[in-house]
Amino acid sequence: MKSYVKTEAKFADEQLKCLAPAPHTMLNCLRRLSAAAALLYILPSVAGQEVCNQIQAAVSSASAVYFPLDLLGNFAADISHWASSSTQQSACSVEPGSAADVSIIIQLLGSTQTPFAVKGGGHTANPGFSSTTGVQISMTRFSGVTYDESSGTAVIGSGLVWDDVYEALAPFNVNVIGGRVSGVGVGGFTLGGGYSWKTNQFGLTIDRVSAFELVTPNGTIVSVTDSSSPDLFFGLKGGLNNFGIVTEFTLETVPQGLVWGGLITYTEAVLPAVATAIEQFASTVTDPKAAIIPAVNFLLGAPGVSHIMFYDGPTPPAGIFDDFLAIPFLTADISTRSFLSLVQAAPSNATSGSRGAFHTVSLLNYSATMINAILNETNFWGAELALAGATFISYDIEPFLPTIYTHNPLPTAFPPDRGPGYMPLNLYYAWSDTAFDATFHSALQQSAAHLTAVAEADGQAIANAPLYTNYALYDTPLERIYGDNLPRLQAIKAAVDPDNVMGLAGGFKF
Repeated sequence: MKSYVKTEAKFADEQLKCLAPAPHTMLNCLRRLSAAAALLYILPSVAGQEVCNQIQAAVSSASAVYFPLDLLGNFAADISHWASSSTQQSACSVEPGSAADVSIIIQLLGSTQTPFAVKGGGHTANPGFSSTTGVQISMTRFSGVTYDESSGTAVIGSGLVWDDVYEALAPFNVNVIGGRVSGVGVGGFTLGGGYSWKTNQFGLTIDRVSAFELVTPNGTIVSVTDSSSPDLFFGLKGGLNNFGIVTEFTLETVPQGLVWGGLITYTEAVLPAVATAIEQFASTVTDPKAAIIPAVNFLLGAPGVSHIMFYDGPTPPAGIFDDFLAIPFLTADISTRSFLSLVQAAPSNATSGSRGAFHTVSLLNYSATMINAILNETNFWGAELALAGATFISYDIEPFLPTIYTHNPLPTAFPPDRGPGYMPLNLYYAWSDTAFDATFHSALQQSAAHLTAVAEADGQAIANAPLYTNYALYDTPLERIYGDNLPRLQAIKAAVDPDNVMGLAGGFKF
């Protein structure tokens, strides 16, 4: 078995390299691949090939099916993920072009009990959550953005990344509550909750969704709203991919003009001053238009901070960011700019293609004790994991106002409790060698447990705080994400998907 896995990985790598030359040389490149490797690469997909062929014959011309030896790169693009550890070799990839075709596809997959996955932007770091060895569904053709000025809403395709959405809405001087860094997909981000640069003002992304176009597991196409299906509406707001395949989201828009901010980086020598500035901002700034994400990183053998500042206006009031600007920096890209420009200022794609994993801790405050503990964790695990091939160790500090969950009076799947204003701390590790996957998984668990203990000793009651769906490591217990909402979510799932079709797809399953 081990030799097969190595051969498959080598063949897949060589196939991707063959996509780089000019088109007339691609075929020759592929012909040079080992015949034995090619055979081993294709054989595991034979069982899925028949279902792929059935899908290809059944869908309309709006859709397409691609196979592993696709020479134009469509298949490779459909299965690729931001973290290489989240990419799997599928029997085929399917790009549905209409909700009607999604209906056909999901019914075929259910009737044949074929494993599948649904990929939007492909930014998850959890293996198998949007990838599969079965049928990979890529939502890339659901790429529309339609703004309705009369209702103040935008209908957004689930295959987009937020960069595309912001660009499409900019001419209308409106925005939606979406992702904070470049390259993040609309679908998974929204279905998981969605923390935004504008969350202090308007809540989570799910708090601004007024309708979902959903293809249920039995193939029915429905518009889910609070009035039409209150239980399902509740479940889709944080319940991920448990209830079917979402093709479109209708989001309430908000006005958007120029913003201020960008990326500033600091070296190890000034980290004590940066830590003090973070604590002061988190404990004293109450302007809902202001936000920060200081990422404490360990890179190239040394710690540092990559810090993003945001103000929802062309110029921030005096005093809010002065402490950060007074610290000697390594680089700075701070200006009055468009919202899209600010989102793309973050180096979020710097580790794209690495193996990677996220985990999280939910906090009630970022005290000086907590921030120093995070700095210590960065140094400790950066050095500890160096021999295991760590390429990047990062802890993203995300302070929000304690009122962020009060913007929506309706309950949602996540967070299960809209009382305490829990804030996520995002742990992100990147590495290169598959042999050390378990090492990094264990390190993330240990670090999260240690930081939870530090916070509790510092007076924070977070032992049972819900963990953010889109950051939680893949084996996080469902109770730690959904709390007392879990029985209701399981009942909704049983009603809409009695045959457990969505259980054929990866992710946190009810």
